[in-house]
Amino acid sequence: MEQRPTKFHKQYIFSLLIYQWKIIMVNNSASEKKEDKGWSFGTRVLVGIIALIAIVSVIAVITLTVAVIDSQTGTSFPFSTSYRVSLPDGEQVTIGNTKIVVLVIGDEVDTSVDGSKERLAVGQERVISPHYARISALGIPLIDTDFQITLKYLGASGNNAQFDMTVKTSKQIPEMVIRRLIPANMNAQPY
Repeated sequence: MEQRPTKFHKQYIFSLLIYQWKIIMVNNSASEKKEDKGWSFGTRVLVGIIALIAIVSVIAVITLTVAVIDSQTGTSFPFSTSYRVSLPDGEQVTIGNTKIVVLVIGDEVDTSVDGSKERLAVGQERVISPHYARISALGIPLIDTDFQITLKYLGASGNNAQFDMTVKTSKQIPEMVIRRLIPANMNAQPY
């Protein structure tokens, strides 16, 4: 006796096929969503670490400070960096904690360094007493060094006195850090 499929049986088979087709479609769309999801967990962690390092580096550069105090004598200065600087006539300029005022008088210049006055002719040098500097970032001391500044008078240019300035240090210091000591109105140009 052969059984014929009933109407209910046909609907059941048809529903089963539709259900299986839906499962396949759902699985395909889930795998497509997974592919469109984006970066893997490892990639996100790596990008996060790089971003954190970049943020901390920027904060460290912003918080870079140079504290300057008087130094003891007898320190050697094997490292030097030279700049061509322009000191505004009659205006006080502060390098570290040293206050400098220059007054141009013809071919000479009167220099006052922390109240100590000296007159320089073109080509003469003035050595500023050594100082001690502590460089820190994020409040953490990074480098301690002694430094000494020498100014060589080059002549007047408009309302400015031109100098060759040499910064000598007891330890190798990045130029970026030395620049933090030099005020912007000196227009320091390394050479």
